[in-house]
Amino acid sequence: MQAIQPPQEVVSAQGVYLKLKDGTELIDAISSWWCMIHGYGHRELNGTLKGQVDVLAHVMLGGIIHPMAQQLADKLVAITPEGLNHVFFSDSGSVGVEVAIKMAVQYWSNKGQTAKHKIVALRKAYHGDTCATMALSDPDYGFHKLFNGLVPSQLFVDQPQSGFVVDAKLLREELDQLDQFFKINNEKIAAFIVEPICQAVGGYQFYSGQYLQGARALCDQYNILFIFDEIATGFGRTGKMFAAEHANVSPDIMVLGKTLTAGYIGHAATLASTEVFEAFYGEDTRTAFMHGPTFMGNALACAVALKSIALIEENNLLNRVAEIEIILKTHLLPIQSEKVKEVRVLGSIGVVEMYDLISLENAQKISIANGVWLRPFGHYLYVMPPYVITDTELKKVCDVIHQIVASI
Repeated sequence: MQAIQPPQEVVSAQGVYLKLKDGTELIDAISSWWCMIHGYGHRELNGTLKGQVDVLAHVMLGGIIHPMAQQLADKLVAITPEGLNHVFFSDSGSVGVEVAIKMAVQYWSNKGQTAKHKIVALRKAYHGDTCATMALSDPDYGFHKLFNGLVPSQLFVDQPQSGFVVDAKLLREELDQLDQFFKINNEKIAAFIVEPICQAVGGYQFYSGQYLQGARALCDQYNILFIFDEIATGFGRTGKMFAAEHANVSPDIMVLGKTLTAGYIGHAATLASTEVFEAFYGEDTRTAFMHGPTFMGNALACAVALKSIALIEENNLLNRVAEIEIILKTHLLPIQSEKVKEVRVLGSIGVVEMYDLISLENAQKISIANGVWLRPFGHYLYVMPPYVITDTELKKVCDVIHQIVASI
């Protein structure tokens, strides 16, 4: 904390640009932690919020419903993988994952299988900063390992290494290992949670839809719920509306956040199948789902989320993501250096993985000096831009990444 550089003071933002107090303008190449997909100061999103605040800003979603919450729930059911027919709102991605964890454990409890209370996660996973979600971070390498003695002990399996373009032999070995793990532990496993296709904070690792297909089959075989944490991957980031579409499978529970509201307001949604929902549909409070965030279903958040989804659909932004992917591949994949371990691109995600931390110690200073906002994480220099970034702006970002690597 003593060594950290003073934060950059942003006084305004428009499009993909952050304007600093001294007048400097920076291209935000990481979408303010990946959520500002339509950029800043978007006229239609701004107008939606201004209009909604005059009608209804917020009302408790306990014993009360309002049109924006109902419309957003209906829309999410319509666009997410088949079978996710029920929606539970909360106020952040971490809380949305907490909801999913509680939902999975209580699902089995309501069915009389109280021994099934453990959650399985992938190594190098990241699912949030609250206590239950910290427990799903890698206990050895995750940055929450300090709290291992405080948070519940969960189960971990190796992250897939078979790649997005799959190594069939390695994939078979990984699924065989998962099969053996489930066979030994299934009586105590409530759910298996993954960040589908891309493990974000865990190193921006990409893996295949075939792994998800195999894992889906194994979850069914061993009576384990399958949870997709699509907080980072949802709404087009990997090139599909949802990363689950790369595998054409449906999870039992899915969590959405970040881009759900285009970064305007914190909000999350945990979707569940009818099978899961009906386990809570009892005659008294013993089987009810006891969770109620104050700001769940906030009317402003729901309104801006609906408008964001409409903009994705009306402007066919998935096509734009495909164009971004081509530019990132063209300009980043040729990067070579003895300090660079690997360069990876998928959808609007580009990452340059270094061998050591020290390689990126000057990266942010160089990027700011060249009019770009990047924030390396660990060994990784990554770009996840707003979808509205122009080709010229994106190429400038790539040029700055080249300068950073050349400076090492």
